[in-house]
Amino acid sequence: MVSFTEKILVTLLAKLSNFIPEAGIWMNTLRPEWNDANNALVGNGASMVTVYYLRRFLAFTIELYSESRLDDFVISDELGILFIELNKAFVKYQETLEKGFDNHNRKRLADELGSAGSNYRERIYKGFSGEKRNLNKKELVSFFELALKYIDQSIDANKRNDSMYHAYNLVSFTDNAISIRYLYEMLEGQVAVLSSGKLNVNQVLELLNSLRKSSLYRPDQDSYILYPNKQLPSFLQKNIIPSEEVKRINALNQLVERGDSTIISKDNKGQFHFNANFSNDNFLRDVLNQLKFKPELNITNEDEKQIIDLYEKIFDHQSFTGRSGSFYKYEGLGSIYWHMVSKLLLSIGESIKNAESQNVKPEILNQLISHYFNVKNGIGAHKSPKDYGSFPFDPYSHTPLMLGVQQPGMTGQVKEDIISRFFELGIYINGGQLSINPTILRKTEFIETNNKTDNYNSPWLSFSYCSVDIVYLIDNSKGIDIVFCDGKIEQLSSYTLPVSLSQSIFNRQNEIKKLIVHFNNELMNKHLQ
Repeated sequence: MVSFTEKILVTLLAKLSNFIPEAGIWMNTLRPEWNDANNALVGNGASMVTVYYLRRFLAFTIELYSESRLDDFVISDELGILFIELNKAFVKYQETLEKGFDNHNRKRLADELGSAGSNYRERIYKGFSGEKRNLNKKELVSFFELALKYIDQSIDANKRNDSMYHAYNLVSFTDNAISIRYLYEMLEGQVAVLSSGKLNVNQVLELLNSLRKSSLYRPDQDSYILYPNKQLPSFLQKNIIPSEEVKRINALNQLVERGDSTIISKDNKGQFHFNANFSNDNFLRDVLNQLKFKPELNITNEDEKQIIDLYEKIFDHQSFTGRSGSFYKYEGLGSIYWHMVSKLLLSIGESIKNAESQNVKPEILNQLISHYFNVKNGIGAHKSPKDYGSFPFDPYSHTPLMLGVQQPGMTGQVKEDIISRFFELGIYINGGQLSINPTILRKTEFIETNNKTDNYNSPWLSFSYCSVDIVYLIDNSKGIDIVFCDGKIEQLSSYTLPVSLSQSIFNRQNEIKKLIVHFNNELMNKHLQ
């Protein structure tokens, strides 16, 4: 019912209307990323993971619309108003990008963006008017580029001292400020920022080197856990208030002296505890409001603030992420989530492709390739059943600390591994043409010839792509033999198929039966490991 441009903009603007500078996308919709193990962050959390992927999205849309032959794009009037309001807010605060945001400027911009999003929702819930308006190409691209500046500034602000990046942050709201508190490092954040396209090759290497040395690396599985493992306190270690904290707050001393246990109580060991009936600080606030009216007590506003701050210091409810910080299975503490490891592998592969296109120094490229295979070697398909905990090629959800792999099923890992495999095999598509350039494929993957079992006199490797058999031969030749279904053979001296033949493969027109790709030893020694 609407244009492609409107669908692209709705996806983007819905996220940007929840953007909090230097914090992330406010997680207020009960849908925090793919990782529902972090569901408890809703309301108090902001996702830099979404920001990293928005960065990739924006870079793509800038390229897409800059190259478009159209000058105007039709969108709904309601979306046009949202576009104008968001753009106005971004233009208003763009001078702040250079010096960074303080808590007050951060709140002002977030309020303006959020109000624009709320206004849009109110309008469309009443029903679209049917009115349309035009956005011209120039203002559209200009908006994408300005939004990208805000995204890049936030990414830079979320670089950690160890060269890794924050994944999810905590935000606290007051009437005129938004403050940020950082959570521990998470694998998801590193994968997302590697995929964003923001980092240069040196920053990528810094991140990967730091990741290998971090608390996210699990040596026994030669792989990476989602979050740093930690020892959870036992039941008897929880809800203990240090006695010096009680003495510091006048109101608590009054209550203890009177034997009033409505807020805190003292056990037979002399330890103080908050009322176990309090589920959160709202219950505590209600009780404090009642006590303030008792004439025999003198509870000031400062006392109230100190008690609430102490309660949050003891329990730190705001930092509770959900099962990721409280379970030992189901993608919880100490768990490897295999889909995320495969996403890491794919993001390193993309970094290698980018590095190749930039003609970086061989030693830099080799370090990236080394990281790629280090991650790949830790994935289940390359393990023994003993190390994996099951038949190695079956996809599983996760591996907790105390067991082998758990929860079998066709997870998204399979998709990432297939994409990565075609990258290893050197299958590229550019401008509608299929090219073959296996720069990281290992010689050990080639089968040594045995005339009793195959038809090749040289080391070979075979796979299929779009139902076409492809055979790689190390036979000191060069180019591609195209074997057609009618028996005809056409030879190419290059490793790029013409558009017409490429399209025939992509469209599965069954004209081509096989591609025989010849590599000479010089090329093999240069590229293959």
